[in-house]
Amino acid sequence: MKQDKYIGMDVHQATTVVAVMDAGGKIVLETVVPTEGAALIRFLQSLQGRLRVTFEECGQAGWLYELVRGYVAEVIVCDPRRNRLLGEGSKADKRDARKLAELLRAGLLRPVYHGRDGTATLKQLVRAYETLSEDTQRTMVRIKALFRSRGIRTPGRGVYQPSQRELWLKRLTEAGLRRRVSLLDEQLDQLRCLRKQAKQAMLAESRKHRAVMLLRTIPQLGPVRAALIVATVDRPHRFRTKRQFWSYVGLAVVTHMSSEYEIHGQRVVRVRKPLATRGLNRNCNRRLKAVFISAAVGGCGREPYRSYVEGLRQTGMRAEMARLTLARKIAAMALCIWKKGEVFDPEKLKRAVTSPLRAIGRLKEQWSMAHRRWNRETIRFEGKDHVRCWSMASVETPI
Repeated sequence: MKQDKYIGMDVHQATTVVAVMDAGGKIVLETVVPTEGAALIRFLQSLQGRLRVTFEECGQAGWLYELVRGYVAEVIVCDPRRNRLLGEGSKADKRDARKLAELLRAGLLRPVYHGRDGTATLKQLVRAYETLSEDTQRTMVRIKALFRSRGIRTPGRGVYQPSQRELWLKRLTEAGLRRRVSLLDEQLDQLRCLRKQAKQAMLAESRKHRAVMLLRTIPQLGPVRAALIVATVDRPHRFRTKRQFWSYVGLAVVTHMSSEYEIHGQRVVRVRKPLATRGLNRNCNRRLKAVFISAAVGGCGREPYRSYVEGLRQTGMRAEMARLTLARKIAAMALCIWKKGEVFDPEKLKRAVTSPLRAIGRLKEQWSMAHRRWNRETIRFEGKDHVRCWSMASVETPI
């Protein structure tokens, strides 16, 4: 529409550089506004027409999104890793704001999801628990590193136990090093206490969400993993299919294909050749990837997942691919159960166990029939008779 305004914001700690572009692609205003709530609201209220705002994901993106979304028609918090055009040419704040407005007008920005207020408390508690867990692990690594720096082996977890600390400290001959390790021990005690409090608060908040109770019915998804899933996904209907969810989680297989078509006579024919895989997608949510991978690794040796994995192995699938398939299966079940509001049904998983074996049986029957019927077959192609010989080696195995 002619009255639309496309606003690109380059947000910094003290100031925000703003570029306003009209529907025709002309810059109508460039200014610098303090990064304060009242100043930004006054600026938006001074503009006329339908306002569309964009800025990159940063530490202030959540606060700014909640601030401006009530004063504009659309807010897009864009992913800076995908804004390749910002890296072209010279780098400056006004240039970045102008390019953001141009990309917004062209519809080339990919938004970053910002959740609802209903899970805001759970999100903050999950982040607090994860931060304290990482700090605890980092402190434990530092303690062992100090002992290794003096050639002292520290097998197991005994070096972290309060009852054995004095024995370990006596093995250090330097007074300064002993003092440093004792300070790290005190830090570890404080972090363990804080992490326990954060975990209790996170679990207490997660019980207020019905989705957590549904996800906990899935084997290997305990209270912590279920809370992490709900706090990260927020709404399951963001993902229309399980494949979209796999891509978000980081369980989607990246494939490469080139020279797919050839010209035979006057017809375009697609070449039959295997896809080249390039592993799993890297642009993903690492928290959820760790959740589902760890659930699959822990469930491979236990029912009801053990029978499912053994069925996959009987089809000729490698062990690591079977674990990946199980992780994708758990992610798909979590999404389906959350959407439908159901509980986990082990009978459905049992039917999924027998499906690969049945598929292999049907495939063998098709191979034998193809070998008998197509051993030597005359077909018509472009008005000429061609003879095509079929053999078992010519039949491709589906993946």
